[in-house]
Amino acid sequence: MARQLRFTGTDSKVDGCPALHMDVRTGEVIVQGTPLTDPEDIAQLRHFGEAEAAVVVPRELLVNWGPKEMDRVPDLIGRDAFRRLFETFEHTAWRLETRRGYASDRQDPDYKAFLATGSSTWDPEEPWFTNIRRQTAEGKKVGRVRVADDPPTTEQLFLLDYARHNASVGEDIRYLRREEAVRAGLPAEDFWIFDSRLVALLRFDDDDNLLSIELITEPAQVVRYAIARDAAMHHAVPYGQFAARVTATE
Repeated sequence: MARQLRFTGTDSKVDGCPALHMDVRTGEVIVQGTPLTDPEDIAQLRHFGEAEAAVVVPRELLVNWGPKEMDRVPDLIGRDAFRRLFETFEHTAWRLETRRGYASDRQDPDYKAFLATGSSTWDPEEPWFTNIRRQTAEGKKVGRVRVADDPPTTEQLFLLDYARHNASVGEDIRYLRREEAVRAGLPAEDFWIFDSRLVALLRFDDDDNLLSIELITEPAQVVRYAIARDAAMHHAVPYGQFAARVTATE
């Protein structure tokens, strides 16, 4: 079975080498670097087997990007603490949405209205919209990139229609086809990143119910999610443009 590798980071400013990856199933670290080939150098290595390879990497790569703990204990936060993040962020709040549907949406009256009429309803005075309207009025940035299937699921079509309500209070909503997200190396995770310094990782069960929220503040991990954000924003298109594509293929 092929490994499931996750890019951890690089100190390179140019070509992305050397770099670290991690096997998400085993926790093993894969070091990418320039091969050590000089026989005199190799002769100095201890316990070096015939089937093994040695690579040269800067010390900073391991210090900055190597795992800090063998068994990391997740820092879980409750719903109230999570909601406060949207009131206390200073500059930016951004989300990647990758699931094919969310249980909370299916329970929403606005979703039921969409199923019945093809158009979602909304309450502009809901706490979420009131807060985001206030934050964006202060010049703060709130945005999302949503990964959609081809064709989109019913839940994804609902959110695509609902995006106009989010946009009306200042959110920047963009879309990306799933195959494009895979090519861009985006993680199959849902998360919010606040001020490029902390991440709220959202975990769901198989029925799309939110199970837990993990707060991540380790700089190397936060940067990994920031890299994913930048890649998603580079490839995604505004929701209106994506909606037009979906309509054209129906």
